[in-house]
Amino acid sequence: MIDTRGNVLIVDDEPNAIKVLSAILSKAGYKTSGAENVERAINMIHEIDIDTIITDLKMPGRDGIELFEYVKNNFPDLPVIFLTAYGTVESAVNAMTCGAFYYFIKPPDYTKLKSILDRAIEQRNLKRELSYLRSRLVDNNSREITILGENPEIKKVIDTIESIKNSECSVLISGETGTGKELIARSLHFHSTRKDKPFVAVNCAAIPKELIESELFGYERGAFTGATSRRIGRFEEAAGGTIFLDEIGELELSMQAKLLRVLQEKEIERLGSNTKIKVNFRLISSTNRDLQREVKEGRFREDLLYRINVVEIKLPPLRDRKEDIPLLVSGFIKEFNLREGKTVIIPEDIMNLLIDFHWPGNIRQLRNVIERAVVISRGERITIQDLPEELKGTVEVKRRLDRVITSFDSDLKTLKELELEAVKDALRLSNGNKSKAAKLLGISRKALYKKLSVSH
Repeated sequence: MIDTRGNVLIVDDEPNAIKVLSAILSKAGYKTSGAENVERAINMIHEIDIDTIITDLKMPGRDGIELFEYVKNNFPDLPVIFLTAYGTVESAVNAMTCGAFYYFIKPPDYTKLKSILDRAIEQRNLKRELSYLRSRLVDNNSREITILGENPEIKKVIDTIESIKNSECSVLISGETGTGKELIARSLHFHSTRKDKPFVAVNCAAIPKELIESELFGYERGAFTGATSRRIGRFEEAAGGTIFLDEIGELELSMQAKLLRVLQEKEIERLGSNTKIKVNFRLISSTNRDLQREVKEGRFREDLLYRINVVEIKLPPLRDRKEDIPLLVSGFIKEFNLREGKTVIIPEDIMNLLIDFHWPGNIRQLRNVIERAVVISRGERITIQDLPEELKGTVEVKRRLDRVITSFDSDLKTLKELELEAVKDALRLSNGNKSKAAKLLGISRKALYKKLSVSH
């Protein structure tokens, strides 16, 4: 008979019990697998797509209740049916109260067992379908996030994503803060064959070094002071999907060694446990550091760099792709107009100002500026008053420079004098902050100091 009714895992320390039940269920059209202890059962749950578990209650070592607790904590949608020769009213009530799907005394009524199995598998399938529909909603929302750009480097990034989206290879995304590294990671995931599985993002720079190991690997109850219950780590959460390690260069060397082992062995151990758990995920990492330099200076493992950097995607800073600013601004305007129920437009003079700005915070800063402008704008057009101070200051410096140049009289003022006036204006507008003044003038801090030294 064709296996169409579901995959059942039978757990019993008696091999003959597994053989008999397996034969009965196989004849009825179920696909069956067997495990003679809890450790083997746990490994099989990770390795095989199981629809339902039928487990004995009393077994040497870890018993059926412990298996049930593991499944409940790690695979909450997987139904568990108890089948035991040591049944009592109390144990049955306890099992059902804790969430077991059903409880049978050996030998069971096999007709009823099959009926209960069908109900359990149907419930499992319904939960899977719901999960799938939810993931499709996430997928559809994620597809709305489009990578905009006509810059040659961005086009190269888009082509690379298309080429490697379904690969299992590890990807390293490098670029300055705010250039959109997580957007690229999400695009890779949600356009891949893993799109219906989890996308788990971990900001390595935001998690204290004392907590990063438990965050990634999880822990068992009692593993350390304060571990009052079991916790699943991020690697397990990403099962079948993608884990994104943002700012991986922030990891300490000891943690890098443990990560390397996970990537090599594809298995983890929770803190406080010796049980090895198989993990299946795709790794995407990002960094704003030069990891080759970090390797030379002994702060990053060379072998780990090779492991995470099978394909590298480099994102250019916004100042090097100014031709894309109008596209990005247009996208942000539409997004925030829709959210705020407005129809604000951006005039040409403001757009030119945005194109000319140096954007140290890259796309993230641009998005923040547009969001602020749309939110506080009282008219139909964004004005200079809707922009933050750093952009207003740039406009004021340019206006003063324009006035100076317009009124330029070669007989009265030299070019050095004009430069000095511009420097003084920038310092005044930045309240004496030389770094800000240099940014307003579009020069380096070193160049500003040189101009000031010449003037004295």
